[in-house]
Amino acid sequence: MTQVTDRGLMLPAAQGRSSVLATCVLRGVMAAGLGLGVLAVLVTVVWISSPYPDSGPGGALRSAAALWLLAHGTQLVRPDTLSGVPAPVGIVPLLLVGLPVWLAYRAARDALSYEGEPESGYGDDDEGAEEGGERAALPPVWAAFTAVTCGYLLVGAAAVLYASEGPLPAAPLSAALHLTLVTSGAVGAGLWTAYGRPRAPLPGWVPGPVRRVLVHRRTNTAVRAGSAGAAVLLAGGVLLAGTGLVWHAGAAEDTFLRLAEDWPGRLAVLLLALALVPNAAVWGAAYGLGPGFLLGTGAVATPLGVAGTPAVPHFPLLSALPAEPRGSWLTWSVAALPVLAGLAIGWWTARRATGEEGAWGRGETALAALYGAAACAAVLALLTALSGGPLGSERLAALGPVWWRTGGAALLWTAGVGVPGALGLRWWWGRKAAEPLVSGVVPVPVPEPEPEPVSGAAPEGVADAAGARRWWSRLVWRRRKGEVVESGDLEPYDFLPVGAWHDSGAREVRWAALREASGGLMPDIAAGAGVPERPVEAPVVGVPVESEVPPEPDGLPEGVVLPEPGPEERELAVPEGQGEPGPEGSPLPEAEAEAEAEAEAGAGAEGESPATDRP
Repeated sequence: MTQVTDRGLMLPAAQGRSSVLATCVLRGVMAAGLGLGVLAVLVTVVWISSPYPDSGPGGALRSAAALWLLAHGTQLVRPDTLSGVPAPVGIVPLLLVGLPVWLAYRAARDALSYEGEPESGYGDDDEGAEEGGERAALPPVWAAFTAVTCGYLLVGAAAVLYASEGPLPAAPLSAALHLTLVTSGAVGAGLWTAYGRPRAPLPGWVPGPVRRVLVHRRTNTAVRAGSAGAAVLLAGGVLLAGTGLVWHAGAAEDTFLRLAEDWPGRLAVLLLALALVPNAAVWGAAYGLGPGFLLGTGAVATPLGVAGTPAVPHFPLLSALPAEPRGSWLTWSVAALPVLAGLAIGWWTARRATGEEGAWGRGETALAALYGAAACAAVLALLTALSGGPLGSERLAALGPVWWRTGGAALLWTAGVGVPGALGLRWWWGRKAAEPLVSGVVPVPVPEPEPEPVSGAAPEGVADAAGARRWWSRLVWRRRKGEVVESGDLEPYDFLPVGAWHDSGAREVRWAALREASGGLMPDIAAGAGVPERPVEAPVVGVPVESEVPPEPDGLPEGVVLPEPGPEERELAVPEGQGEPGPEGSPLPEAEAEAEAEAEAGAGAEGESPATDRP
């Protein structure tokens, strides 16, 4: 079944709009047929394994059709009763509802997925996709919705007719109403998903106030908060139902063994109990909210106790219901469940109200929390209406929680706790965020720790590139607890000392770079050579300096030159014929001056003049 629903119908590409609509109808038919087939297989397996079946294979298949209709909410009728009066069966196993809803949703979601298939393509044929072909026209949304819904309802009408001759026929009006509602909702959700779940534009018939509420930014937050609150209530309901079942384990076991004496019958009872677990969760949530649930006409179970005389059939899950006429502190403690649901709504709303997209005001936060409480109440009211119903006439005409009582209690609890909780969390989180600004504490950027060096030094260029890639890490500000200092403890930036530029080591490095750039024509600097001091003379404007390479002083050994002058020793212009000035008291010999001129001429011819700096 999974392969069929995942890959869809193996049909050729549609050649027109009518073919696309026919494919949509077939998808609806297949979705309904798959649901019927799954339940028919389960019922047939139980019928085959039963040693004393009550009917033949036709009766088993009709029972499967009736069970499929019950999964849509259709009310069944049990004609064979002791009193002779037909008894209605209206409690819907909520776990079974998921099967037809999911199949109809998938059929509608993939209804138009093959309109762009190539003409010669079937399924996943890649060759046909590469060749290409004519593409079918896309029908309107309403046409696809009608086609899928009609295909599904055709199978539903056939199931109603087929089950009418079985042990549990369906009420015609109830079948028509519930089949249409469930199918339309699932198909509409599937098509909405296929078109990307758009929120706008809304149809023209939608009223203006409703349109503004639906497109407002608080609506999304309210839906999510309400879903969180409903999830907390349902989870608490499961916990309460499981606790009650464990508390009354002896009575539940006795009822289970008495209902069926053979293993096939016990298997059927166990499967039915599993299908009713979501119903038990909803009943537990209603019990925690306070209104409780009906145990027949004139009897109700609440945390305060059981009022009236319960009239329930023998079933394992119903054996776990409370039977004490007066409650105790243990039953009163279930009031913590709606409080937790309200806090969940408040937390979710406050989280959005203080988000990064912009803080909300108190009024908007309270209104969003109120909308979330209303959404939670609507979900609980809907599930409550589906989880209960009649199981017979007279005393068994009403079982389960009342939807309007449960929905009203959910609204009061979640709104009463969620709105103040959202406002309180909004104030607290806003206060924590504003503490550094009020106290005058300045956050200090915490740079990322440098990685420890590994064996084998990386090349200089690679290291520089890595440092350039990590420049942003020094600009990252991290807000962590305890990583703030007072403003008075900050110290100004400490620049490097000025004298470091003129020390002997730095001069030797710069001179070696100049010598390498000149092609080896410049001599090496002698080790330990000092730099004589000389007064700084004012430069002569307009006279270019041919070279800033310091000349070799007279009287020094051959191959010894002085290092480069510092930046404070400006370029000095000299009169014509006197040559370039060197250090004070050390004129450049003529032979060495000619060698320097040849070196400069060779460097100029090669287009490299690293030692020349012209204004």
